[in-house]
Amino acid sequence: MAPILRYGADSSLILDSCEDALLGQCGVPDVAPVADIRAELRRALAAPLGYPPFSAVITPGDRVVLTLADDVPGLPDLVAAIIESLVEGRVDPEAITVLRSSRAVNQDPCRALPKTLRSQVVSLCHTGEEPDRLAYLAATEDGHAVMLHRAIVDADLVIPIGCFRGSAAAGYHGLHTPIYPAFSNDETLRRFRSTATLDARGRHRKRLTQEADEVGWLLGIAFTIQVMPASGDRVHEILAGDVDAVGHRGMRLFSELWHQRTARPAGLVLAALEGNSAHQTWENLGRALEAATPLVEEGGALALCTELAELPGVAVQCLKKARSRDEAVGRIQRDEAYDAVTALQLARALDHCSIYLLSKLENSLVEDLEMTPVDEASDLARLAGRFESVLLLGNASYTRVTVESDDEA
Repeated sequence: MAPILRYGADSSLILDSCEDALLGQCGVPDVAPVADIRAELRRALAAPLGYPPFSAVITPGDRVVLTLADDVPGLPDLVAAIIESLVEGRVDPEAITVLRSSRAVNQDPCRALPKTLRSQVVSLCHTGEEPDRLAYLAATEDGHAVMLHRAIVDADLVIPIGCFRGSAAAGYHGLHTPIYPAFSNDETLRRFRSTATLDARGRHRKRLTQEADEVGWLLGIAFTIQVMPASGDRVHEILAGDVDAVGHRGMRLFSELWHQRTARPAGLVLAALEGNSAHQTWENLGRALEAATPLVEEGGALALCTELAELPGVAVQCLKKARSRDEAVGRIQRDEAYDAVTALQLARALDHCSIYLLSKLENSLVEDLEMTPVDEASDLARLAGRFESVLLLGNASYTRVTVESDDEA
């Protein structure tokens, strides 16, 4: 049977011309997704990891804030289930605030709630550019002033809702990422989005993760809800409970599902972003580039299967405006725009291999960014037939593949 690579909300690429060249298919865990997200979360809340039942810790009269990571699978159902549980515990709906980042400005995380309840819950979109909405919490051990959205600082109970990723994934700083830096000020967001986080040894990233953990401790965050992703925008498992217990189990399970091996690099890597529009982002494209590029032979090709439609940010656009790639990289590292990490990931990938992009972007834009636009998925199937070795990488924003020959070196 010909291999199939799924991408976007409900698209697929059938590769019937490269079966003999196929080294393997990674990033497609053989697990069943959760059928009923609300019921699954309620089960997790009834028996949290290392924590009393959620109903026993709800206090009527509490001011509760839910802080949301950007692209959590099944988020509207998760939000609805947790809010309904809070209301059943006699928390006033008007005392519940749902916080999302400015990148999710066009998404309504409360849309799965009944209309009456939805109208009572406070839903806010955070921006670090509004000082009046920020409040000082404390200073970290390194002397950084911790500024957070005022609703978080004023809350009696803060519940982060996030999604597990690999520890090396760009923009991921552990279980407290949905609080800090997500809902801090611009200065903090710039530090956490610095291209220094791509340091090969991960020292800078480790310090930032420790800082996020410290802020979680300063806030007294003891309870968290984290999603273990399945393919696309589906959910494999929901983990709720004590932060340490959820973290230990979650990272072990994430490694089992999403960390794989391949015998050697391939001449062509076909990498896919699966999921709805919330997952078709430049940030996830950058993560896919970071995961896939080391799997491509020097001078080989990388083809990205996406339904990306959003326009690139300031830093990525530097790559099309500069006279040379080196000049662009210098400007990207100097200016540190919000998408600087993604821009540097793209520049490094272009230094290593040719890149083909299937997306919903204008061909002229893709060409200006030094990638080859692909109009139809069938064009990639024909491209695959020209290579002696091909590797398929599904769900490339989650997957991490180790080349076994690198381990032996």
